[in-house]
Amino acid sequence: MTDRAILRIRVVLVLALLAIAGRQLYVQLIAAPTISAVPTNPRRHLADAGRGRILASDGTPLAQTVSGVRVYSMHGAAAQLIGYDSVRYGTSGIEDAYNAALEPATRSGDPFAQWQALVDAFQGKPASVHGADVITTISPTITRVLAEQLSRYPRGAGVVLDARTGAVLAMVSQPTFDPNTIDTTFAKTVLLKQSPLLNRAIDGEYPPGSTFKILTASAAIDSGTFTPQSHFYDPGYLHIGSFTLHDNEGEATGSQTLTGAFALSSNVDFARVGMKLGVDTFYEYLHRFDVGASLDFQLPATVSHIPDPKDLSDGELAQLAFGQGALTVSPLQMALIAAAVANGGKEPRPYVVRDVLRDGVHVGTVTPSTLAIPITADTAAAVTKMMVAVVKFGTGTTAALPGVTVAGKTGTATNPLGRPHSWFVCFAPADAPRVVVAVVVENAGYGATVAAPIARAVLASALKVVR
Repeated sequence: MTDRAILRIRVVLVLALLAIAGRQLYVQLIAAPTISAVPTNPRRHLADAGRGRILASDGTPLAQTVSGVRVYSMHGAAAQLIGYDSVRYGTSGIEDAYNAALEPATRSGDPFAQWQALVDAFQGKPASVHGADVITTISPTITRVLAEQLSRYPRGAGVVLDARTGAVLAMVSQPTFDPNTIDTTFAKTVLLKQSPLLNRAIDGEYPPGSTFKILTASAAIDSGTFTPQSHFYDPGYLHIGSFTLHDNEGEATGSQTLTGAFALSSNVDFARVGMKLGVDTFYEYLHRFDVGASLDFQLPATVSHIPDPKDLSDGELAQLAFGQGALTVSPLQMALIAAAVANGGKEPRPYVVRDVLRDGVHVGTVTPSTLAIPITADTAAAVTKMMVAVVKFGTGTTAALPGVTVAGKTGTATNPLGRPHSWFVCFAPADAPRVVVAVVVENAGYGATVAAPIARAVLASALKVVR
């Protein structure tokens, strides 16, 4: 064999080795996350052994791997939010949204982790066998109270926010499931009519009922169309063309200011407000509050549904103004509308993960920011006073707390599938808001009877935690 032939063989062998090495690096550092995420991959449990923790705001492990088993300390209390990590059924919730960070660096889709693993490989260092810790804003104390309150009813959801930052302090959906047993219960759970895997707090679509009057009142005052002292007369009904609108249960609030109409929750008066605002102005404020748009949350969330304004009749616009008609929102959406009022007109961007810590390095710190500024500070102050009136002498007196001024709004949302949904949206203390609560209980009746007492209990707990 000639020297030239030997050289050719050597070149071919070197190229082949480089190709194999390149393929190996691609599989381990680039394609690994995709391969690892396949539920049927038998090697996935090896990655789970080094999976990072999900921590509460106080450092409590909400999800961690113990002796190769994923353990969820709160069981069903925040199951839809935290999610599950299953060899057989994949991931959900935070476990899914932050899967790339939670997995060990050798299998992670986190660009920082991939780069660090590559650098370590070239330096001869062993790659990290532990995933990053995902640090949340969740308060276990508030979450347990909200979960216990909602567990008394078949279906419902609630969201608790820090009014100043948009941090999610608690997010609960009922009915729920235990992520600790998901491998053995998933097949049955996914078929249940009650949909326990659904996170109703961000994916539930509900007519908001009279809680939506918070937005309508904000639009009425901010646009200069009305003032809190504007006068109305509600005889209990309103003729709109061939359509007649009635207040709930034949009620009639009579002569009231806008504040009184809001406190006593007059549908007739707010129908007039909506029609006076007109489609263009009303929809301008829907968009200002990001209703019908992405809320830029860290987990996928269903966008609120608003009807096409092109085909809207006066009667349909009137119904939208008091939260009915072809309008559906999530509890998170309503919490953010209240947060905008509580926060002086600035709607905070919601977030539930505040940091990602990998090998002692902060690689995903979140800074609180503003999602929108839908109204002025003066408007927010005026609407706050109206919400205080609801709890002081209006429909929301069942949400009152001793020694604390609560601002709130009840909602009794009719729907074609049964009894009305019970809503309450509130924040406190009204003069320096720290906590926002939004609660919906499906088919439970009046907001004052069911949702308001739940919100009251959650507020009482949260104000002891949030300073």
